[in-house]
Amino acid sequence: MTMESKQQAKMEMQAMMENFKKMAKPGAPHKLLAGLEGSWTTRTKAWMGGDKPVETTGTCVQKMILGGRYLQQEYSGEMMGESFSGINLIGFDNQSQKFVSTWIDTMSTGIYYFEGKASADGKTITQESHYDDPDKGPVVWRSVTRFVDKNTLEYVMYLIPEGGKKEKMSEMTVSRVSATGIVH
Repeated sequence: MTMESKQQAKMEMQAMMENFKKMAKPGAPHKLLAGLEGSWTTRTKAWMGGDKPVETTGTCVQKMILGGRYLQQEYSGEMMGESFSGINLIGFDNQSQKFVSTWIDTMSTGIYYFEGKASADGKTITQESHYDDPDKGPVVWRSVTRFVDKNTLEYVMYLIPEGGKKEKMSEMTVSRVSATGIVH
């Protein structure tokens, strides 16, 4: 390798590293997620095949991890009369310009991958996951997160079977809890 080609390779490596640094730098979408750190209470309505929803309450602890790049959300509560826990990791991918997340919980053994975009006003994030439901076959799981205010979030989950119509699975109101345990 000539001295000139070694110099060229070094310059290419530096340019590549600068590009990776740029893509790894948290920005405004990450600050939006950071605003969700803290302890929260949840009120959930879930439709389990009937017209009347099952209502439950729970908690959610949210914290930023890996240098402010991802929000880790840990949910605890009850579902179908049993203890329920779930963990969501959500971030903003600077490369794809999409919010991306993974969901795992105690009601399955799968890992669900979601991606989607925020509305123009930044108050709603809509993400979708494609997977095979054990009862319905291939489906789209749509998650809509609405920022009501700095202390209130609303999540609505839909299931869209292949060739079928959209079904509302659940809606959840998530309210921030202060250090004294009083909901704002």
